[in-house]
This record gives sequence, structure tokens and C-alpha cells, in this order.
Amino acid sequence: MRPEVVNRLAALEARHEELTRALADPAIFGDQARYQQVAREHAGLAQVVTAFQEHRKIARQIEEAEALGRETDPEMRQLAAAERAALAERQARLVRSIEQMLIPKDPRDERNVIVELRAGTGGDEAALFAGDLLRMYVRFAERHGWKSEVLSSSPTGTGGFKEAVIAIQGRGAYSRLKYESGVHRVQRVPATEASGRIHTSTATVAVLPEAEEVDVVLRPDEVKIDTYRAGGAGGQNVNKVETAVRITHVPTGIVIACQDERSQHQNREKAMRILRAHLLERAIVQQQAEITQARRQQVGTGERSEKIRTYNFPQDRVTDHRIGKTLHDLPTVLDGALDELIDALVSAAHTESLTIAGS
Repeated sequence: MRPEVVNRLAALEARHEELTRALADPAIFGDQARYQQVAREHAGLAQVVTAFQEHRKIARQIEEAEALGRETDPEMRQLAAAERAALAERQARLVRSIEQMLIPKDPRDERNVIVELRAGTGGDEAALFAGDLLRMYVRFAERHGWKSEVLSSSPTGTGGFKEAVIAIQGRGAYSRLKYESGVHRVQRVPATEASGRIHTSTATVAVLPEAEEVDVVLRPDEVKIDTYRAGGAGGQNVNKVETAVRITHVPTGIVIACQDERSQHQNREKAMRILRAHLLERAIVQQQAEITQARRQQVGTGERSEKIRTYNFPQDRVTDHRIGKTLHDLPTVLDGALDELIDALVSAAHTESLTIAGS
């Protein structure tokens, strides 16, 4: 077991013993609120502390088996080796279980998500790349049996997108997609490049857990709603009726616009979903800052200015810079096969969480 994990477990065991003594003090029953608080924390630590103590017991048994293995009797050495192998297997399973217990649980992991994609540097090529990423996440959702829905989009004449917002609904969607937030970079020869020169373009991805009504309370005086005629294709109805909706959250200045639907009601509903997700994320960030939370739930800083991944077409290579992992099957990745990368990111995030918790 890693030293940082042992340190963390030793601290939890000491805390559990402290709580045990507190519960044994008759004076605590005079303060029911205090008693319930201590009892809850005590019960919450019981499982991991018991597992840690079992791990120590197995470690002692392994030492005893190793001592027997140094005996001169061949039969005794053989029995000791078999015993040690069985104990080592039990210990390995217990370590994996303990590490899972220590990983901080993100209450948002089971949420649906809203994914926002925006073309970055690179002009038309960046817009085309944003479209590639949009299709990648839609295909990823399909592979998991999740539902995807375009909430808002600004297509370009070349088949790309200046920006697009999609909702992905599925159990555990946020737990998998939250690692996608950041700057994605593409290196390839554009179709319009006659000289065959490789261009580098970027697109940004923001993954927000979708808010529920109870998460964000919006007062009518905080929201300004404007309607206007939608632009682009859509038939005569688009030109005659104000179906597009722009919602401004006055306290924060956040502006959300939706015009993809032919109904003002539908556009308003989608804009409100996006706004709630932004406000939930803002509230979470503020809360974390207030309590100076050191534990990071994602690999890297999570800042969207950080380049997280490069898609290199000439080398058929995808590299995630946060963990240094490279895959050489770019078309398959862009077809939504992200699980190998995401699994590696989840593993790295769990290791980081354990390290921070034990420091």
C-alpha cells in the first residue's frame, strides 16, 4: 500500500478512536445535536478503519508465513509459500477496496450534462474541428446508450460550428465527461490548403452538470427575457415570428440565446436549462473557494485555458497531455471511442485524490 494511503488511513483511525472515546463519555448525551454529529462521523469511518485493521492483520500473517518459509523442512516451506500467496491475494483485494473507500465522492457524478463547444483559433478550420468534436460526443453518447440533444448551435457555411451546445442524458454522464473540459487542439492539412501545409487549430469544450430546479432558485426580477426573429434557415415562420429567445441573468451578466427551435416556448426552455447549468457551476466554484478546498476532482487544474488534448491527423495520433497517454487510432476516437482515454483519466484522478487526502 502506498505511503500516502497508509498515512491517510492512520489519521482516520486516530480520528475514529477519538470519536469512540467521545461516545463513551456520558456528558455527550446531554447534547443530542453533538451526539448525533459524532455518531454519524463515527459510523462513517467504521468501514474503512475496520478494513485498515484487517490489512494490518494480514500483513502480520504474511510476515509469519515468510518466517516459516525460512525453515529447513521442505514440506513446511511449501506450505508457507502457499499460505503466503493466498494471503497476498487477499491483501491486494483489500487494498483495492480501501482505496475505493477513500476516493471522495462527487455528488454530481450521476447527473446529465450540458456540453458547450466553441471554435477557437484557426478560423474555418477551428469551426470544422468544433463540428468534429460535437459528432464525437454524440457518438460517445450513442455507444453508452445515452440520449443527446442539440440545445443551441451556430453553424458555418463550411459545415462547421462557431459554437454548439448539447445535452447528454444518461446515468453517470458527468462522471465520464467531466474530464473533457478544456482546450482541444487539432493538427491537420485543411481541405482548402493547396500546399499541403499542416495547420493547428483549437476548440474549447466546457462540460457542466445539468442543474435541477432545486439546485438553482431564479427570481423573476433576476431574469430578463428578450425575443427576436431567428436568423438563418428555417422557412417563412422564422422571418415572421419572434421565436428566438435571449435570457440575461441580471446579477451575473450571463447571457444565453437559443433560436434552433421553431417554438418560442421550446427555445426559452432550452435557454433556461443552459442558464441553470451555468449558475450551478458558478455556485459550486464559489463554494469551493470559500472553504479553500484543496482537493481537486479532476486531473489538472480544470481551467479551460489549459490545452488538454491534441488530435494529430498526419501521425494518426491522439495525445492527452494531462496524463501523457497517446492512442494511434484517431478515426476511432473521433467516432466516440473515448473510454480508454477516460478510464486513464479516472485512474489518474483517483490517485491524485488519494495523494491530496493523505498529505
